[in-house]
Amino acid sequence: MKVFVYGANGSIGSKVVQGLLEKGHEVFAGTREPEKGKQATNLHWVFADAQKPNEGVEVLEKVNAAFFIAPPGLTDQYAILSPWLEKAKSVKLEKFVLNTAMGVEHAPPEAPFRKLELAVESSGLSYNIIRPNWFMQNFQTYWIGGILKDKKIYFPGGDAKVSFINVEDIAATAVTLLTVDTHKNKAFALTGKEAINHTEVAAKLSNATGLSISYADITPEDFKKGLLSAGLPEDYADFMNYIAASLKQGNSAPIIDSVKQITGKEPISFDEYASKNKAAWLG
Repeated sequence: MKVFVYGANGSIGSKVVQGLLEKGHEVFAGTREPEKGKQATNLHWVFADAQKPNEGVEVLEKVNAAFFIAPPGLTDQYAILSPWLEKAKSVKLEKFVLNTAMGVEHAPPEAPFRKLELAVESSGLSYNIIRPNWFMQNFQTYWIGGILKDKKIYFPGGDAKVSFINVEDIAATAVTLLTVDTHKNKAFALTGKEAINHTEVAAKLSNATGLSISYADITPEDFKKGLLSAGLPEDYADFMNYIAASLKQGNSAPIIDSVKQITGKEPISFDEYASKNKAAWLG
């Protein structure tokens, strides 16, 4: 197959590219700086930039399927990706796979994520929507500063449990859905195989690293301040606070077997993730 991957340098997109190449497919990898892409057999770097959503869509004329994920830090996923959906409709793309977030189906229809989902569902295309839970990798990206500086996870989650998922499992699910037509026109929530709270996360990171890492349940106001100081725009910081509040209410605790159902493999446990990535917290 020939597959386009939007956000091909991202944490999920890069692994989707890798998984497709390993299975022998030809990949058109979308990025804002295609000239910097690594060279590999069957890999073509092409232009795709959230700041210029109408540019580069012609690549969909060359492929059978495409994977889309909105870039982090930007809230209007509909404005960014709807031009690509319109192009996909015009070329009658064989498969459209969209990555959103767990719980988006409960959002108001005008919310950008949900508006995009509804547009995909009514597009007439063969599609899948995947809605991952909170990423394990957040602890080595979004929350890494507090861990490295203070040995603390700063997050307003209370003692709510979360079925964290590894981005490798998200990517493996996307690769299967892009290349197998068994699950046509279905949406899937994606979770890990266990639900743990942030105190338990801290204990697992401590066990993996030998450090003494703890959890600090901060206020939404302090959480927002931290996001803004990290350079995120205010509307995205507000969005993060909104979904953090949903987490605190227990909405991120369900365990769903979609990853195994689709890929045939059990999702990665948090202990496995922490052991594999312990260098990230050792500085």
